[in-house]
This record gives sequence, C-alpha cells and structure tokens, in this order.
Amino acid sequence: TTIDEYIADFPDDVQVILKKVRATIRKAAPNAEEAIKYQLPTYVLKGNLIHFGGYKNHIGLYPGSRPIEHFKTELAGYECSKGTVRFPLDKRIPLGLIGKITKFCVQRNLAKAAAKAKKK
Repeated sequence: TTIDEYIADFPDDVQVILKKVRATIRKAAPNAEEAIKYQLPTYVLKGNLIHFGGYKNHIGLYPGSRPIEHFKTELAGYECSKGTVRFPLDKRIPLGLIGKITKFCVQRNLAKAAAKAKKK
C-alpha cells in the first residue's frame, strides 16, 4: 500500500485534510522518504521520523514522546498520550504546528544519527 492508496480509502473531506497533513510533513522534511509502517503513512529519515493517520473523528499524529513534551504548551488543547496527538476533525487542523513538530523530529533524528556515527 502507498500513502496515496491509504488516503484514497477515506471520505473526500478527510482526504483533503490528510493531503494537507502530508504536504506539511513533506515540506518540513523534504529529504524524508515516504513509507507505510504500522499500517500508517510514515516518514523515514535516519529512522522513523513521524507517522500520521486518519480516523473517524480525528487525525492522529505520532512523532514520539519527546516532541509532544517539547510542544506541550501548544498542544494543550488537544488530546495527547505518550507518543500520540489527536487533532479532532471538527476543528481546524494546526498545520503550522505539525510542521514545527516535524522539523523538531528531523533535528532529533539527525542528532541521534550523528551521535551514533561519532561512537563508531
């Protein structure tokens, strides 16, 4: 399955939102590769970068726990758990915030890769 096929399985109105989330992530992480992992659209750059998914009532974003902790003030109005943020479909999706979270994930992954390379 591709990300295009994943998005095509949703109602038209949700497809529009998923396409915007995808474009936002691609813009924030232009060197990341697209994949489907854990049955979700995934971006990979020196390891898994970020995942997103569509659901009946929300869009899920899966950046990991560090970005959620880092952006906790900006995410205060959304349902969050350890590595997950849920953006309800009945509210405007904060694309700018998704872009910032993605850029944070890029820096996290590049720093991890650099530290690992330094140890070798």
